[in-house]
Amino acid sequence: MFDYCIVGAGLFGSVFAYEASQKGKKCLVLEKRNHIGGNCYTKELENINVHSYGAHIFRTSDEKIWNFMKQFCEFNHFINSPLANYKGTIYNLPFNMNTFSKLWGISTPQEAQNIITKQKALIQKEPENLEEQALSLVGKDVYEKFIKGYTQKQWGRACKDLPKSIIRRIPVRFTYDNNYFNDPYQGIPKGGYTKIFEKLLRQSEVRLNTDFLRHKKDFEKISRKIIFTGTIDSYFEYQFGALEYRSLEFKEELLDTPNYQGVAVVNFTDENTPYTRIIEHKHFEFGTQEKTIISKEYPKAWSQDIEPYYPINDEANQALYEKYKALAQKEHKLIFGGRLGEYKYYDMTDTIASALKLCERELV
Repeated sequence: MFDYCIVGAGLFGSVFAYEASQKGKKCLVLEKRNHIGGNCYTKELENINVHSYGAHIFRTSDEKIWNFMKQFCEFNHFINSPLANYKGTIYNLPFNMNTFSKLWGISTPQEAQNIITKQKALIQKEPENLEEQALSLVGKDVYEKFIKGYTQKQWGRACKDLPKSIIRRIPVRFTYDNNYFNDPYQGIPKGGYTKIFEKLLRQSEVRLNTDFLRHKKDFEKISRKIIFTGTIDSYFEYQFGALEYRSLEFKEELLDTPNYQGVAVVNFTDENTPYTRIIEHKHFEFGTQEKTIISKEYPKAWSQDIEPYYPINDEANQALYEKYKALAQKEHKLIFGGRLGEYKYYDMTDTIASALKLCERELV
C-alpha cells in the first residue's frame, strides 16, 4: 500500500513526492509521458541542454523557494533579456528606454512618458477587453507592434475578444534596463532541469508511460491518497463539459553554425509569422559548441488528444472550473494540484509555492 499515488512527474507532483518521502511516506509517481520533469524536461543533444517544452527560466522573489531549489542544483547567472522581432526590425524587451529610443527616436524618459501618456488618453472609459486594456496601459504604438499580433497568435482569438484580465499590467521601464524580470533570484540550473527531477524523485517509485485514468480504480485500491496534477475535468470524465486550454507545438532544428540569433529568446510580434518565438538553447548556459539547436514555438488549438499548456481563464471557463472544484472537494482521498489540476496559469515559482503549501497542510 502506498501512502500517496502522485499522478504526474512534473514540478508540482515531484516537489510533493520529495517532501512526502522525506517524511517517510511511501510514494508511487505515475507519468503518462516517457520521461520525468513535465514541461520542464530538458534533454541533451550535441552537448546542449534543450528545453523540450519551451524556455524555462527560473526566477523568484521568494528566498525560501530559491533555497529549496538550490538543494537540487547549482544555478548559473543567466538573466533573461529577450528581443522582439517586428517585421525584421529588432527591439529590446521588456518595454524600456532602449525600446522607446528605437521606436520613437527619443533619448530621455520624459519624452517617452509624454508619448505614452498622450496615447493612453485615447481610452477614456473602463476597458472592456484585452485590446482596450493594453491601449489604456501603453498606448497605440507599443500595442500595435509588440502586443496585438503576438497575443492573437498566442490565444487564437482577436484581442477584442479576449478578457482584459489576461493583461492586468504591462511592465514599462523608463530606464535602459533589458532584464526582463524584477525577481532578485534568477538563473538556469547547470546541466538542465531533468537532473533536478531525478533528485526529487529518487526515493519514490516512478512508472513512466502509465495512464492513471485508464486504470484509476486499480491505483486507488493500492493508495491511501491520490495527488492528481492532470486536467481536473478529465478526472471527472468531462461530465460538465471540457475546460478550454491553449496548446503549443515545438519544432527543433539542428543548425551547423555556432550562433544563430545571438540571444536565447526572440519573440516574433507580427501576426503573419506563424510562430511566436525562436529559442536558441545554448545561450541559456553560455554555450560555445560548434553547432546550435533552435526551437520554433507555434501556438495551437487544443483538443483532448494533445497536450494542454495553459488554461483559458475567461468567465465561462472559470465558472465551469468551479463546478469541477466543488466535485473535487467532496473527494476525501483526492487532491488536485498544479497548473492543470488547479486550472491556473502558474509559472514555476507559483507551482512550487502551491506544492509546498500543500505539504504544510498534508504532511503533518
